[in-house]
Amino acid sequence: MTYVVADNCIKCKYMDCVEVCPVDCFYEGENTLVIHPDECIDCGVCEPECPAEAILPDTDPEAEKWLEMNTKYAEIWPNITEQGQPPADADEFNGVTGKYEKFFSPNPGGQEAEKKVG
Repeated sequence: MTYVVADNCIKCKYMDCVEVCPVDCFYEGENTLVIHPDECIDCGVCEPECPAEAILPDTDPEAEKWLEMNTKYAEIWPNITEQGQPPADADEFNGVTGKYEKFFSPNPGGQEAEKKVG
């Protein structure tokens, strides 16, 4: 069993979940996070910490469609172990529907993104 990050994290990326994860299974994209399903120990401490309510247990009917995305990007994005700053406009995007289709970026976040810019 695992938890997955779903649509509402995109463009919100609050990162409160990262601080509480005991196994550091979060990976950072340019505008969202994902959970590595093979590393997640199903403890559930991240779920209530997410202000965007974007973390789902794999028992949720919506989780199945996000499992593939989380798995794919956890393999290529950098691991994140400390909470960073959310985007300045995060609150404006919280609750917006269809964010994956409209705003998802496959680019890595964190230091990997800074290398591309710099």
